[in-house]
Amino acid sequence: MTINWSEQRILIFAPHPDDETLGCGGLMHKAKAAGAHVFIQFLTVGDTADLSPKGFSTAHERYAEIKEVADYFRWDDWHVAFPGDEYHLKLDQVPRFELCNAIERQSPLSIANLKPTVVLAPHRTSYNQDHQVTAEAVHTALRPSNNALRHHPDVVLAYEEAADQWRYEASASPNLLVELAEHDLDAKIAGMRLYGTQIHDHPHTRSELTLRSLAALRGMQSGVALAEGYHALRWLA
Repeated sequence: MTINWSEQRILIFAPHPDDETLGCGGLMHKAKAAGAHVFIQFLTVGDTADLSPKGFSTAHERYAEIKEVADYFRWDDWHVAFPGDEYHLKLDQVPRFELCNAIERQSPLSIANLKPTVVLAPHRTSYNQDHQVTAEAVHTALRPSNNALRHHPDVVLAYEEAADQWRYEASASPNLLVELAEHDLDAKIAGMRLYGTQIHDHPHTRSELTLRSLAALRGMQSGVALAEGYHALRWLA
């Protein structure tokens, strides 16, 4: 079964700027080329201590990176739901009720406002607390109910990042594989390079070689050269 990407309204939930590219960069490029609409709902962004020579990246730097990446991938829109250091890397301290309300109906890019056909979110097995609560909040916001009363996307997928495997209960291999052309993967790498504060040299989970290697592995598992892996949570055919 294949998806006609040209007909889709895709809403991607990213805990932080770069998660959408790490998990869905190839799919974003493939879908936009086909004519899809792509929206990115970031949950939070703030100043970040890191392993760069400077030792930190500022929220101002990261907003500048978002704008470059948005232009590169030609996103239809993007938004940050909980900006600022009081939320960044602290989403596990925000009540689930507030997170779910933003995702479900209060954000400009909420499920109720956009009525997406495809929703993508991080996988709950990530070691990162912001990723975990984002995954759980999206899961709650998309709970089963009467489709006449609440919008239900036809397809709900959890995307993977290489770092997600660093858990003793790491998830099983993805059960949905999206084939990528070489130019889709090249676009994913190019988009990640625009996140200059976040990409690293190998060996690192956010290195170019890691992204290429994971794409080759997922491609091999589906009998093609390159692919991105996803976990299907809902698929209405």
